[in-house]
Amino acid sequence: MKIFKSLVGRNVKLFFKDKGLFFTSLITPLILLVLYATFLANVYRDSLSSIFSQMGVTLSDGVINGAVGGQLLSSLLSVSCITVSFCSNMLMVQDKVSGARKDMLMSPVKPSTMALSYYVATTISTLIICLVALTAGLIYIATIGWYLSFLDVLLLLLDVIILVTLGTALSSVINYFLSTQGQISAVGSIVSSCYGFISGAYMPLSSFSQGLRDVLMFSPGTYGTSLLRNHCLNGVIREMTNNNLPEQAINGFKDAVDCNIYFFGEQVSSGVSFAVLILSVALFIGLYVFLNARRKKIK
Repeated sequence: MKIFKSLVGRNVKLFFKDKGLFFTSLITPLILLVLYATFLANVYRDSLSSIFSQMGVTLSDGVINGAVGGQLLSSLLSVSCITVSFCSNMLMVQDKVSGARKDMLMSPVKPSTMALSYYVATTISTLIICLVALTAGLIYIATIGWYLSFLDVLLLLLDVIILVTLGTALSSVINYFLSTQGQISAVGSIVSSCYGFISGAYMPLSSFSQGLRDVLMFSPGTYGTSLLRNHCLNGVIREMTNNNLPEQAINGFKDAVDCNIYFFGEQVSSGVSFAVLILSVALFIGLYVFLNARRKKIK
């Protein structure tokens, strides 16, 4: 246990000591927040106004701003929890490139202990970055239209923790096969550019064709984005209900922003979404353990 704690502390310290890696991981979510607020906010606002005007419903600017803020924050967290995990987990590959991994294995360190230390350290580092992003996002929402309850904030925190563990598990499996700096850069670029579309963070699934929506429903990230949408917009939806908006209009809004998602026509509940994420985390962690056990057996 002492060796494990030392390795976790070493990995976390190295991540924060590498100024380039740390600031890239930290600035990326904040830059995304600024870009979302600058460019996507108006798009979301116009889209929501158009949706409700077609239904013959008029909303106050405060409710619309709260809905826009909720969409922006959920998109930001959905992407950051995964992409930052890949960035934080680069240390595992860098140790292969530099030979540090071989040097540590020459000491009385079990490969399983080392593998677990990478996972835990990546989870801690990523969680710190994502909590900073969550705080910045909540401050942004507070300035434009706050409708969140204390429970909503707690559920958002739970969503972030689960998605960070998912991102760490997924990045651990993928990074297991990487051994060069070029491979690190390539995988990082692919994940950063593609994940937001696959998970429905950049564009709601409702804007895709039915066939593509059915395919994307097999991605666990889709369920994470939907949970974040629900918990970021719960307060806005409550306000809409208090303002006596028609139930049809509220359901139309929830469908449009992916609060309601459908697996081959069947609506997926929040409980099922949580179950999918937890099972996905268990699956990727199990695969990571299997890969490391298999390597040890081969050696």
